[in-house]
Amino acid sequence: MDSFFPGSPGQGRRRHYFDWAATAIPAPPDPQSLKTFGNPSSLHYEGRYAREALEDARTRCAAVLGLDPRQLYFTSGGTESNALVLHSLLLRKPSPGILVSAVEHPSVRENCLVLERLGKQIVLIGVEQDGRVSPGRLEKAWEKVEKGANPESPGKRTEPRFAAIMGVNNETGSVMDLPGLVRRIRARGGAPVHVHSDLVQALGKVPVDIAAWDLDSASISAHKLGGPRGMGLLYLRKPLEPLYTGGGQERGIRPGTESVAGALALASCLESRAAPPQLAGEYEKAARRFTRLISGLQTLPGCFLIPQDRGEADPRFSPYILQAGFKGIPGEVMVRALDERGYAVSTGSACSAAYRDRPVLAAMGLDKQACLEGIRISQGWSTTGEDIEGLLETLREVLALFPGIPGKEG
Repeated sequence: MDSFFPGSPGQGRRRHYFDWAATAIPAPPDPQSLKTFGNPSSLHYEGRYAREALEDARTRCAAVLGLDPRQLYFTSGGTESNALVLHSLLLRKPSPGILVSAVEHPSVRENCLVLERLGKQIVLIGVEQDGRVSPGRLEKAWEKVEKGANPESPGKRTEPRFAAIMGVNNETGSVMDLPGLVRRIRARGGAPVHVHSDLVQALGKVPVDIAAWDLDSASISAHKLGGPRGMGLLYLRKPLEPLYTGGGQERGIRPGTESVAGALALASCLESRAAPPQLAGEYEKAARRFTRLISGLQTLPGCFLIPQDRGEADPRFSPYILQAGFKGIPGEVMVRALDERGYAVSTGSACSAAYRDRPVLAAMGLDKQACLEGIRISQGWSTTGEDIEGLLETLREVLALFPGIPGKEG
């Protein structure tokens, strides 16, 4: 995608956007949203019109996702959807043993730290070198929960009652085997386990079937699909007891005046990006572009993929997100150098850009130096083959400025 921005680095150069995992280039606004300024809770005509539009948007979202509209709740985004589910655990009795993958988005990981400070037992599920949760890693975490002390009743056995495993990792593109992992959790028997999944980077990018995967809850964000910021969805198989309340909107799960315009925009984006026919076509094109990108990166001096065994057409990963590093060059330096030449990439999650720690990469076994050298390249629907070639050529130009790169001739 080419564009110009006044005052941007390298002004006069075309801009090429490779940070779709942070936010997607927006789709045109839904024309109906301009007519729905009324408050959906108001009883007058404008309010009733807005309520009808809101429920129509909910029905449209449910149709794409194959769900009952009553299981969907509009929120402000993926972060709030995750927080609503996690914070409800503070009201659960007995205190649940909580399993969380070690590579979750900060909106899950950092909320779990809050739960831990408030006395809840959190056990991380480790990942393999490809960044994926394996059945073996899940079993080890499960056993650790069972051996841990019950914070409310010392001496009593703690039972796993909650598990959070994301669909696609936001830094590496690792695709979790959610159907297989959920089946393994259900097969263990015992107390029911609530399985939650952050599907923000999965929906519209890889095949998703919330009902068939037997999830209890899931979070979705509009702006990753080209919709507006501040809009999301929470799927709940059954209603939960929310930690905070307010005006009773969204059937008491998420209080606050609803964004009807945002809901309509999200419905449009789901229909255009997440419906099976559109998804399959875009997936195939994205896979071809990243096959070329990976083959080109492997010819660059000092470049290493994260993980190093990621193949050109590797089903373990989403073809929309790639993590790579350049030996001897900090990721932040590479991001700035590419930015000055018109290419937007990142070092990782935009939500934790203020921190240099890379817990996702560390969980995959990378040393601190390699973690600091990683950059994330993420593409979207308007990315072209010319963009890929331009990025590879620009990377060669940047690398020429660093003569001491390991693996560089001369």
